[in-house]
Amino acid sequence: MRKSSTSKNQNPKAALAKTGAKAPAANGKIGIGINLEFVRHADKSLAYGIKSAASIGYEYVEPCFLMGRCLLSNAGYCHVTSMDTDPEQIKDMVAQAGVKISGLSTHSDLLNPEFGVLYARKGIRYAKALGVNVVQITEDMYPPKWMTEQDAYDVMKINLRAIAETCDENGVYLGVEQHGPYTAKIKRLTRILELVDSPWIRVNYDSGNTFLAGEDPYEMLDAVIDKVVHVHAKDISVQQAEKERGKVTGTAVGCACGDGVIDWTRIVRRLKKAGFAGVLSVECGTEEQAVRSLSHLNKVLAEVG
Repeated sequence: MRKSSTSKNQNPKAALAKTGAKAPAANGKIGIGINLEFVRHADKSLAYGIKSAASIGYEYVEPCFLMGRCLLSNAGYCHVTSMDTDPEQIKDMVAQAGVKISGLSTHSDLLNPEFGVLYARKGIRYAKALGVNVVQITEDMYPPKWMTEQDAYDVMKINLRAIAETCDENGVYLGVEQHGPYTAKIKRLTRILELVDSPWIRVNYDSGNTFLAGEDPYEMLDAVIDKVVHVHAKDISVQQAEKERGKVTGTAVGCACGDGVIDWTRIVRRLKKAGFAGVLSVECGTEEQAVRSLSHLNKVLAEVG
């Protein structure tokens, strides 16, 4: 494996990354966006999700992409879209709706040395083609039974080293998300972040997944605050918390922000104190929840100032 070109004076994009750039919103303040999962249960397309987000009032969208083709997506019944799609088509959709893309949800598997790396690299290159500088990654929520904890760290180190090279080449940050047995635990995630010395390996902070995994979401934020490049604004209902906390390591979507157990004022204050100027990307399950999430987060941002 070749040496990554992240050393001083070798790559201007890497030098920029070392300054602590946080994939800032256009106006230098915290922006609000939404992951397009909010239209999945309505069987709607990518184009519909983007237009709906814009009509609700969101500034940013976070579309989900996959490798290959999906019949439901092709027929317009699913928002998840192939990375074989011409990037210009996606750019036209968001431009016509008047929104921007905050990051690409192209999650690949940190524990898979073959498909995980291939998927991540394609997502990073696709992000560059779209003019986006954040993609997410996490590990399989159910690692192979033969894999010991040390095996897992060894595999992730190799994978992250390979993926970091592609991040460096394309100027795209990798946001490690809390969504599995390793990433959703504070001590394990901080260890993962130390496996490879690269300014491109950051954190896609997810409050809801951290809470469901049985960890304190505010302690998690404190532990990774200097690495946060993108935020999944996911709230968890009291009912789901009582049923699943400590039994799972994450969930696809939560309830409306402000309706659950997460203290958004506390989270926003901590992000602002750290100088975060990125995007809070809501992860909820319906358009009605999307409306209420935006209202609540706008109120919190106004109050925190």
